[in-house]
Amino acid sequence: MNIHATLAEPSARPHLLMCPPRHFAVTYSINPWMDPQAWADRGGNLHAEAQRQWAHLHQALVSAGAVVDIVEPAAGLPDLVFTANAAVVLDRKVVLSRFRYPQRRDEEPVFAAAFAALAARGVVDDVFQLPEELILEGAGDCIWDAKRRLFWLGCGFRSDAAATPFLERQFGRPTLALPLAEACFYHLDTALCALPCGSVMYYPGAFTAAANATIEAQVAGEDRIALDLADAERFAANAVCVHNTIVLSSCGDRLRSMLQERGYAVVETPLAAFMRSGRSACCLTLRLDRRSDAAADVAREQTDRAGVVRAP
Repeated sequence: MNIHATLAEPSARPHLLMCPPRHFAVTYSINPWMDPQAWADRGGNLHAEAQRQWAHLHQALVSAGAVVDIVEPAAGLPDLVFTANAAVVLDRKVVLSRFRYPQRRDEEPVFAAAFAALAARGVVDDVFQLPEELILEGAGDCIWDAKRRLFWLGCGFRSDAAATPFLERQFGRPTLALPLAEACFYHLDTALCALPCGSVMYYPGAFTAAANATIEAQVAGEDRIALDLADAERFAANAVCVHNTIVLSSCGDRLRSMLQERGYAVVETPLAAFMRSGRSACCLTLRLDRRSDAAADVAREQTDRAGVVRAP
């Protein structure tokens, strides 16, 4: 496996893991967005479109100040490009994923080898396997909230709520389960994004009543950014934050204004080819340098931020 950094890694730069879409295609269906026949009908054009769109996303992230490590794509693994599902990473500790559907299980040894290479380079320290009885699809369902120093854990479609105690033991931080209610938003990162300023951008319709109550109990009203269905279906919550820049496929004027009022620059980089697979910007990245020290993490995230900066 060839894994390399595309830039030297200054400590203040967010460090991401990505995989080019050389073999990306919609060849099976494991969520409502995936239509293999529609892809096959336009496969050549869509594959070229995916290559261009991924390159534009990569450039947008690097331009915003991120460091990007690359996992080499592997033939026969079209969803390897979605590195968010590779693992959960915090404090240089890694918990590798276990996938629910057999179509993705061959990705597991590829990502394990990638993290072994990262550990050998000193990028991460400890790499852990999940207990055999647990399913957890990485940061796609396990999102770190630096403001509250906790993980949000999406469950019900792809990941098990029963992973909560294991995650709390490994990382020493609380983990709050958020049951998902709508199959189109099968992973937490399709419907929720914890922003560096402490706001949480989410689509209430993706969650059960109990999950919405949990969000409302933890996140003050002024910090909740509730998406409408149009922005949810654009995967606006599936965004990547790099300092004061939010990179996403697209969003409506109202959401853009709300983010700008909080001091963010909003960069749209269309990802329609990947949305055919039910994924977008966040799914195509995995953050490697998250720290549980809230003050340090928020300070690093907010380097060069303009506008409102809230204390952790």
